Amino acid sequence: MKQLKLTSLTIAIATGLMLSGCGGSDSDSNEPEQALFSLGVSDNPADANIVNVAFKQVVLKNSEGAFSFDVSTGDDGLQHVDLLSFQGQDVETLVSGQSVPVGEYQMCIYMENNTISSDKSSYVLSGATEDENGDFVGGDIEGLVTNSNGSCGGVGADEENTGRLFFNKSFTIAAGNNSFVAEFNLAKGLQAPHGNKDYWTLKPTSVQLVNASEVGAIKGQISQETMVSCEAEAGGSEFSPAVYLYPSETALDQMADFRTGPNVLTQVAPITSARVNPILDNSENVTGYEYEFGFIVADTYSLGYTCLAQNDDPEESNVREPEDGSAPFFIDSDEQDVIVTLGETTIRNFPEAFEPVTP
Repeated sequence: MKQLKLTSLTIAIATGLMLSGCGGSDSDSNEPEQALFSLGVSDNPADANIVNVAFKQVVLKNSEGAFSFDVSTGDDGLQHVDLLSFQGQDVETLVSGQSVPVGEYQMCIYMENNTISSDKSSYVLSGATEDENGDFVGGDIEGLVTNSNGSCGGVGADEENTGRLFFNKSFTIAAGNNSFVAEFNLAKGLQAPHGNKDYWTLKPTSVQLVNASEVGAIKGQISQETMVSCEAEAGGSEFSPAVYLYPSETALDQMADFRTGPNVLTQVAPITSARVNPILDNSENVTGYEYEFGFIVADTYSLGYTCLAQNDDPEESNVREPEDGSAPFFIDSDEQDVIVTLGETTIRNFPEAFEPVTP
C-alpha cells in the first residue's frame, strides 16, 4: 500500500452502535435491552512516516460491570494499525457488531507499550524517504508508549507493557443507531523522544470523543500561489504544509500554535490540524494539494494555512519570533465563516475563489 508522506497528525477512533434486530420485549423479562457495539480507528494529522499502534483490547464499563473485547488479528495477540494510513473519514475497524446492554458507559482502549527500536509492537518511523514504488527507505524506528495505565475491568489490562487510553467522560449507548468518534490530536499529543528517552510518547489527554450524529467534515485544496507565498515568507528549504482549525471569527493575527501552556490574550490555540497531501494522477504525477478534517462538530469555524507545521512544538510557544531561539512558526493565510453541517462535507479551498484541479 502506498504511504503518503505527512507532516502533522490527528487520529480518530470511531465507534458505531445499533440496536439488535429484536422487536419489542416481554414485559416480564428482566433482560436488559441490547445494542450492537463497533469500534474503528482513523487519522487526521508529528513529523512521522508511520505511527503504528499495537492495539490489545477495548473495554466498556459502567456501574453494572465491564465488557471486554479482544481486538487481536494476528498470532501475536495484537492488531497493528498505522494511523497515518487512515486519514480524514477513513476508518479501520477494531470491534464489530458486539452486543451490549444500552446505557451509560466509559471506555478504555489498551495498547502494547514499546520502549525499544522494534517494529514488532507499537512504534514510530520518522526521517524516511519514499522510493519510486512509494515504499519507505531508511529513517529511524523508535518505540511508542502511552504513560497512562490501570484497569477498566478488562482481562489482562494490568499485564506488563500495557498502556491505557481512558475515556472517562460517560457517553450513552441508546436504542437505535449510535456512532461515536474518538479523535486523537497528535499534533499536540504525539511527543518525539526527548531527554533520556529514546521512544515516542502518545499523550492520552489528546483524545476527544464526539457523537458522529453531531459532526460533519471539511476538505479542500491549496492553490500553488498560497503555498509559494508562505514559503517565500518563511525562507529556508524545509516546509511542512498543514491547515489548522480554529473557533469561529479567529482573525489571522490571532491564530496561534499548539502548546500546553496558556496563550496570551490576543492569541487563540487551534482545535486540531490536518496535513496537506499531494494529489496524484494515475501516472503518480502531482496535480494539486489537498487537506481533510474527517470528524468535526457541526458549527462555524476559521481555517489557517501554514507551511511550517514541522516547527510547531506543542511544548513551547514559538509563533513568529520565539525567545528560545527555536525555529519560528506562523499561520500565513486564513479562510473565515467555514460552516460545518451535520453529516455533510464542506468544501473550502485556499483561497476560497481558487478553482481546484480535478485529479
